[in-house]
Amino acid sequence: MNVALLAHPAEQVAPRLLGAVLTHETPEGTVSVAITETEAYSGTADPASHAYRGRTPRNAVMFGPAGHLYVYRSHGLHWCANIVTGTDGVASAVLIRAGRVIDGEDLARKRRGAKVESSRLARGPGNFCQALGITAEHNGTDLLMGASVVLSEGEPVPAALVRVGPRVGVSKAHDWQHRFYLAGDPTVSAYRLSPRAKPSAGA
Repeated sequence: MNVALLAHPAEQVAPRLLGAVLTHETPEGTVSVAITETEAYSGTADPASHAYRGRTPRNAVMFGPAGHLYVYRSHGLHWCANIVTGTDGVASAVLIRAGRVIDGEDLARKRRGAKVESSRLARGPGNFCQALGITAEHNGTDLLMGASVVLSEGEPVPAALVRVGPRVGVSKAHDWQHRFYLAGDPTVSAYRLSPRAKPSAGA
């Protein structure tokens, strides 16, 4: 993956990441997941973004450079992985919501549970990280420089398969059309409107 492909606003990069592959090599083995669902978060201009109120120790990775991994814990339970995009110094990131395990399924199932269906191994941002073994220790990883977690280009995705819709489960700017996913793919997570969501201005 070329950093030039990521050096654009999150809402432009998010659909381009569909079909791209995240691979994590560990002593246990290697798992690779092809991305099937993403969400764009536009930084200080986006009320739903962690960077909306400016830089903090928690969100510093979001401010660049592009190609790094921003990992945070959601609701104190699950790790979530974001790929930093845009210009260095300007917060922008794409949340990886779901994917299809294409290598290392046995290891992914060991991490997720023996009875989990193949289509659900990396379905949802928390499950995506669990299947890959991504945790807080990977926050800030350069995905393009040969670290243990690597982002690479996968099979091209036909434009006709890409769908766009509102973001899942956020209460602010939830109706921004910043969610991108593959039509009909069983690994894509179900849409869920936050009970605290209110109408907002579009992006």
